[in-house]
Amino acid sequence: MTTATSRNSRHAESHPIQAFSEVGSAAVALSAGVRAKSIESLNQLLADTLVLRDLYKKHHWQTSGLSFYQLHLLFDKHTDEQAELADAIAERVQTLGGVSLAATQDVAEATLIPRPPRDREAAHDQLARLLQAHEIVLEESHAMARAAAAAGDDGTNDLLVSEVIRTNELQAWFIREHLRPQTDSSSAAMRRGGGARP
Repeated sequence: MTTATSRNSRHAESHPIQAFSEVGSAAVALSAGVRAKSIESLNQLLADTLVLRDLYKKHHWQTSGLSFYQLHLLFDKHTDEQAELADAIAERVQTLGGVSLAATQDVAEATLIPRPPRDREAAHDQLARLLQAHEIVLEESHAMARAAAAAGDDGTNDLLVSEVIRTNELQAWFIREHLRPQTDSSSAAMRRGGGARP
């Protein structure tokens, strides 16, 4: 019978084929220095994208209230889209000769997105938390895209602008619209003088 200790000791004896901080060779016509900077930025973005994906999944499971069905579906759709972004970012890291972040504990240590409570939150609080996370991702993505363009890393710039920024902007718009205050249309019409006359 294999014990947990013996299993762990077997894994401890494995030898990495590439250190996390090492920039391997890549036939992409970019210097090692340029690739190293992009890899560092992309791994930061990868950590935040994975956390945003998981935040959407958390809220997908825990949402409640009158808009439960709509938010349940929206959160799941956005989870899948963030998962696709994470995959594209990780593949870009590997393409540039880097090692992508992957383990949950490494992602948790690297992310800039505040950790949510384990508690079940009201839908409004879930939406506000998601919007804050999108703003963090977008702020860093814009800066990273500019740096990649200045360094001549067009592939990374294209990924950031065409996929990461556009997807997060669209998702943030959907979330922001759910947070917009609702007005009673009949009261609003009366205030504008459009109500029925006595």
